[in-house]
Amino acid sequence: MKLKKYILLILLALFGYLSHASYILIPMDAETQENHLKAYGVTFWTLERSLKVKWLLNYRGGSFLLPDADIIRRECQIRGVSFEVVSDGEAEQILESISSPSVNQEAVVLEKAPKIAVYTPYGKQPWDDAVTMVLTYAEIPYETIYDEEVLKDELLLYDWLHLHHEDFTGQYGKFYRTYRSAAWYIKEKKEAEALARRLGYSKVSDAKLDVALKIRNYVAGGGFMFAMCSATDSFDIALSAEGVDICEPMFDGDGSDPGYQNKIDFSKTFAFKDYILERNPNIYEFSSIDMTRKRKIPKSTDYFSLMEYSAKWDPIPTMLTQNHTALVKGFMGQTTSFTRDQIKSNVLVMGENKTNGEAKYIHGIKGKGFFTFYGGHDPEDYTHRVGDPKTELDLHPTSPGYRLILNNVLFPAAKKKKQKT
Repeated sequence: MKLKKYILLILLALFGYLSHASYILIPMDAETQENHLKAYGVTFWTLERSLKVKWLLNYRGGSFLLPDADIIRRECQIRGVSFEVVSDGEAEQILESISSPSVNQEAVVLEKAPKIAVYTPYGKQPWDDAVTMVLTYAEIPYETIYDEEVLKDELLLYDWLHLHHEDFTGQYGKFYRTYRSAAWYIKEKKEAEALARRLGYSKVSDAKLDVALKIRNYVAGGGFMFAMCSATDSFDIALSAEGVDICEPMFDGDGSDPGYQNKIDFSKTFAFKDYILERNPNIYEFSSIDMTRKRKIPKSTDYFSLMEYSAKWDPIPTMLTQNHTALVKGFMGQTTSFTRDQIKSNVLVMGENKTNGEAKYIHGIKGKGFFTFYGGHDPEDYTHRVGDPKTELDLHPTSPGYRLILNNVLFPAAKKKKQKT
């Protein structure tokens, strides 16, 4: 009798819990969220604990619906993330409203925290790169890899890859004119040459090409790649120049191939076409892809707009453009933005400055995988230069520009739907 009574009490308690089940809603609109960047960290932290999350696309800035638990509430409070507790009935109403065909919203299930790798030179500090900076700030774990690990096929251990501001052409960032006598430039050039020799290459450019090819294969096999600044165009240029020497003597010790522009193969690239390479080693530019020297926009009016997509029919670009504003502050970099007519037709332009004819934020498919290129160096440091102090993200917890990076971090966690052919 006592056992039956005990079981009945448990069932009543369980029924009471289920009838009052609740969820945690992390709003991502401008009005109620105090720390958008750390909100991604809480979401990632929840996924790490094998709990599923619903990403509510276009609902209050791309909010997150999490299962209710004291540990999640505490984590939000510790990290300064705004949240609301909603009942099971209220959550059902939200999801029902989102599912309406007349509403441009969708609920996407996030299933598993992706394993993240950052391709970055040894010894680089987190604040040298916007992605490592925001991952650290949002408390999203990542591991660093470089040429040796890539060439050993260790990319296969990861779901998502970010390319630090790298020069895959072997021209050391085209810093020759301004910094060739600087101690840091001399040191980094020697280290790159020593690493290439240790890996069995006579030239840095040859080593970087093989690394780029490994990354290409990783994406084509189903990986997710995100790149910013010079890692975008220099990656494509390296692929298109496979088998062609485009480096001048100060970079690799011998002359470039005569007429190398005519030997460039645009079919090998991810995103860009018909670009003209910059032959002059004294010009801080790789090619005509970048708009930095062509754009005439004052800082006060330098913004780019995010495109709007159908959340139900185009969930991928919708995920990648989730934000609490459609207008985002521009920012410079070695590769600031992309010449619009040199982007392949099958690549989506998700953020652009229409008046200047430039693309800032683009996305595409390569084989079974995906890539996103984002122009500029630091979304909250307009003209970041060598030696500038790091950005303090505590001063920019609601940064729309940084949100675009974190959208990409969560993207691989989404439940995959069958690709349309």
